[in-house]
Amino acid sequence: MILLVASSVRAAECAAALNQATGERVVVAESLPRATTLLRAECYLAVVLDQYLLEADPREAEATLAHLGTAIPVQVNLGISGMERLVREVREAGQRRQREEAGTRKAVISRMYGELNGTVTALLLSSELALETPGLPVAAAEKLESVHELVKKLRRQLESGGATKEREQAAGA
Repeated sequence: MILLVASSVRAAECAAALNQATGERVVVAESLPRATTLLRAECYLAVVLDQYLLEADPREAEATLAHLGTAIPVQVNLGISGMERLVREVREAGQRRQREEAGTRKAVISRMYGELNGTVTALLLSSELALETPGLPVAAAEKLESVHELVKKLRRQLESGGATKEREQAAGA
């Protein structure tokens, strides 16, 4: 859902163009206070803000912007922007957000993979050293061997996941 904040007589026309171009439902707020109220009640994919409203009341603009949450803010001058430009700005903002989210997701996965890999290495080493303990009871040795096999299985799973991740990154590059 997209929130269009505009007092312009073109607001309905802009909302229709955005709806047609994106397939998203477009809600129109004719003022910044109304936009703030809507932002408190709903989550929006994007918030399209008429630059005129932002400049006319900077204090209220600040309050509205503080309630954006995860919505993508798109500032446009509806007085001079055509529908094509408005749609292009919203699409580009959405694409930019998708790229940022994908990059963040890849970074988090890479970090988690590295941390898990380090932990698995430590577990393998510890279990191997424990298995070499002289006089280790048979029952304890069997349990340690079971743990060791599980950790080796986890290592294989991480390695196959890492190979998948590398293939995905190579395909995306």
